[in-house]
Amino acid sequence: MSVAEFDTLAEQVSNWKRWGADDERGTLNFLTPEVVRKATASVVTGESFSLSMSLSLDGPQNGTGVPGRINPVRTMLAINTLMGDSPDSVAYSDDIVVTPTQAATHWDALSHCSHRGVMYNGIPADAIDASGATRLGIEAAGTVVSRGILLDVARHQGVDVLPGRFPVTRAVLEAVEEAQGAPVEEGDIVLVRTGQATHFLLADVPSYRRPVPALDYDAPLFFHERRAAAAAIDNMPMELLPSYVEDVMLPVHVLCLVMMGMIQGQNWVLEDLAAACARDGRYTFLLNATPERFLRSTGGLVNPVAIR
Repeated sequence: MSVAEFDTLAEQVSNWKRWGADDERGTLNFLTPEVVRKATASVVTGESFSLSMSLSLDGPQNGTGVPGRINPVRTMLAINTLMGDSPDSVAYSDDIVVTPTQAATHWDALSHCSHRGVMYNGIPADAIDASGATRLGIEAAGTVVSRGILLDVARHQGVDVLPGRFPVTRAVLEAVEEAQGAPVEEGDIVLVRTGQATHFLLADVPSYRRPVPALDYDAPLFFHERRAAAAAIDNMPMELLPSYVEDVMLPVHVLCLVMMGMIQGQNWVLEDLAAACARDGRYTFLLNATPERFLRSTGGLVNPVAIR
């Protein structure tokens, strides 16, 4: 795809000014009280699944790729420290954590990427400064609760893990949606399973990192047409690296974050949820994926919980 063709696609999916010139939530505006109320009907058995990686030094980051993005560092501030002079006084223990907000399972805030000097809704890129994101920080997301829908691309292809650089295109997402028999509805949060997280769960971080099956440049059209509130995937980059758009390294980031105003999630763990969905053929659920409210942050750590 040429840059000119990409620009046409970007205009096609743009949501700039759709919710007003000052909007900072983007497609999360689809999460109306009615959408959330309807999402509760997806709970049938009451099973719940955490979709997050464990936070530890054994995570997927090694400081390369995105320079300085390391795994969480946790150490002790106090270990059984007495609160008073008496041996009968209570003792306490405390930890401290230093971590990138995108170290493990996370959302990219709309401030995470800019393109040609602007972010979502035309907000200037220089709204990001040494203090962080003065606009479009992750706190603008608010609560993220809706119906989740799993598109199990790997299972649809008849494999546990898609091969490296398998392109998850708009057509692939449409085919999985049709085969599973549950159409994506306005306000849904779409979870795309490639099976890539299997490598991480087996402690094979190099294989998890790359080469990865991921979204191709036209996948955002699928999310845009269905008015999805957000989308997440079980790999690190979200999209194919390198991309098939000349001179645009991260076209899916640009289309989702900058043009659509749609937060995107990476490093989600979908294996247990996918197995449960496959057992009874039910691929929708209530999803609470509210990020931590780190003010002015370009990303939000999250422990998503799916309730079936």
